[in-house]
Amino acid sequence: MSVLTTDKNITTQIASFIKQKVNVDADPIRKEALEDFERLGIPHAKHEEYKYTPIARVLEKNFSFTPSPASGPIGSIDQFFIKGIDADTIVFIDGVFSKDHSKISSSDVKVLNLKEAIDSKNEIALQHFGKYADFRNDSLSAWNRAAWTEGVFIHVADKVSVAKPVIIYHITNATDGEVTAFNRNLFVVGKSAQVTIIEKYDSTGKANHFSNFVTEVVVNENAGFEHYSIQNDQNNRFQRNLTQIYQKNSSRVNTYTFTLNGKFYRNNLNLILDGEGIESHMYGLYLLNGDTLADNHTVVDHMKPNSFSNELYKGILDDSSKGVFNGKIYVRPQAQKTNAYQNNRNVLLTDTASINTKPQLEIWADDVKCSHGCTTGQIDEEALFYLQSRGINKDTARAMMLYAFAGDVVDHVPNEKMKEYIDALISDRLHKDF
Repeated sequence: MSVLTTDKNITTQIASFIKQKVNVDADPIRKEALEDFERLGIPHAKHEEYKYTPIARVLEKNFSFTPSPASGPIGSIDQFFIKGIDADTIVFIDGVFSKDHSKISSSDVKVLNLKEAIDSKNEIALQHFGKYADFRNDSLSAWNRAAWTEGVFIHVADKVSVAKPVIIYHITNATDGEVTAFNRNLFVVGKSAQVTIIEKYDSTGKANHFSNFVTEVVVNENAGFEHYSIQNDQNNRFQRNLTQIYQKNSSRVNTYTFTLNGKFYRNNLNLILDGEGIESHMYGLYLLNGDTLADNHTVVDHMKPNSFSNELYKGILDDSSKGVFNGKIYVRPQAQKTNAYQNNRNVLLTDTASINTKPQLEIWADDVKCSHGCTTGQIDEEALFYLQSRGINKDTARAMMLYAFAGDVVDHVPNEKMKEYIDALISDRLHKDF
């Protein structure tokens, strides 16, 4: 694959930046990952997976990738905490674990700094670290593997149901200039165990900030894993996430991705269903305005028989915002009796907003039930007129209709406190910004 001149420049610039941040020569794994990154390069416009998301141009335009002084004190961060939810909290500021702001009180979940877990030869961490995310063929994952210095390792032992959710706050102090972070997480859920993990992204200051995060998740036999990603940064966040989930027999996974504010998001969510009796649900909602770009790429890989996956992503796009959805479902030859469904629905509120959607099925088995679909349209003018004829002003009527459209996703949130919190965020956005 050829690399355009500008992409070579940004690739070289980032490789130099990595070498200044970490000693890659002292770690064979980092060195190999950096070589993979340099070989693959930052994806350019002719790369099929980034056809509608010009990440090379975005990075080159908005970031210098030169070492910068540490940010000053961040002050109070209470404004970013989710109120009314009893949870264990983990806080990262500019990608660095903050012991002062974190609070872990549950005895039924083990939470460690991932680097410390690796360095101390934690058996479970070593068994799973780096096993699932593909850094040989994905340059951004290779970049993370070469550059990461911080992250969290969460392990839930067999037959343990963690009563309180674990909330990970990723907070950036962009007051004094450009900030970059390259965290890596590992979550391992034991047999017949259950845990809910919430990740939330916020910042202070108006400078551009970029994060490239990789999270690997192992959900063992008969275990349950619930994951929320709340992307509601009202400042200049540029973010790429890869969440790689590996499921074993009879496991259950629910994921929720809410993209409400920010400048640029690329969310890669990959599920490997390597067992029978597995159930997986993936829900996403993106409310975009201004010139925000949000790209959701999902992969569900059915490797064994008798499993079920369901995916629903919905988007509301205003102004000159841009959305991308690419959902892939693979059904392997041995994965008979698979049920797999995928649906992407979008509403465009202006002529300048756009969505590129591409649901895909690749099926090598013959006894399956699979379907996919996508719709893109505008707000129903007749329904809008009906509400106005009942004495509701146009802006309120439109917000009500969009709220009902978004509600299909929010209704699937099982935790009532989380549902109330997300519902309030969406209602506020729709009544204020749309």
